[in-house]
Amino acid sequence: MTSVTRLAVILLLLSPFPRLAAAPPPPDVKAASVVLIDALTGDVLYEHNSNERRPVASTQKLLTSLIVAEQGNLEKEVIIQAVDELTEPTTLQLKPGSSYSRGYLLQALLVKSANDVARALGRDVAGSIEGFAEMMNRRAASLGAPSSHFVNPNGLPIPDQYSTAADMAKIARAAHENPILRPIMTIKYLPFRYADGRVHLLQNTNRTMRENWFCTGMKTGYTDAAKHCLVSSGEWNGREVICVILGGSKERVFNDSAKLLRWGLGLPQESISPTRSGSDAQRVAKKHHLRHGKPRKSSTR
Repeated sequence: MTSVTRLAVILLLLSPFPRLAAAPPPPDVKAASVVLIDALTGDVLYEHNSNERRPVASTQKLLTSLIVAEQGNLEKEVIIQAVDELTEPTTLQLKPGSSYSRGYLLQALLVKSANDVARALGRDVAGSIEGFAEMMNRRAASLGAPSSHFVNPNGLPIPDQYSTAADMAKIARAAHENPILRPIMTIKYLPFRYADGRVHLLQNTNRTMRENWFCTGMKTGYTDAAKHCLVSSGEWNGREVICVILGGSKERVFNDSAKLLRWGLGLPQESISPTRSGSDAQRVAKKHHLRHGKPRKSSTR
């Protein structure tokens, strides 16, 4: 080695600038459709079958919530109708004739994914479920989501209702940017006060958000046809990403989402730490002097 070469090596080793390292490959994710985007630019960071049309279950409540938030008038009282409670299976079992503000119902919708709440909000905003579906399709088109068609506000199975991972990422990005929705999606536990004074502690259905400090929320979904779906967002060190997983499994969807968020944010792939949701729930329950009862069992959320 010549003296010049030795000098170059020494200068490289002593350089204050970091040496470039090969980017790690994306984690192994098992699902029908997946996409990871940069939430700030919309750039696609990873995708698998992201343009396949398929049911997306309750993740489409992100669009429902976005429309409600954009319509405003969140202090307006929504009167619950009997038809709202015919919706199954995940409901808050609200009493017909009782009323709640749009804003309060919006919180319950994003935390607990209640189908009766989605129906009540859609009906209140548009006058009918059909009218609200038209609003959903117009808003989706304006967001550049051409491969989607929505028929109801809650994502329950119905013919001719579908979207794609790519479209849901665009919808999720708009929801992520909304100043009303963003803080709501970080709520882990919501003490919901019924009109008769009863209080029930609602646990957020998004386990990825509950268990990972870098996850900033978004929305879960499940039906037999859609399988397990999850839209999640993450933030670290000035970077923000959104992950959409459709057609996943109960065993993997939350951990797969956390792994993709870590990869997109440049965080190491550490093992998922055990949840502290139990202690969090007890803390919130104690604060509001209520029991943390188990939520109503359901097959759709």
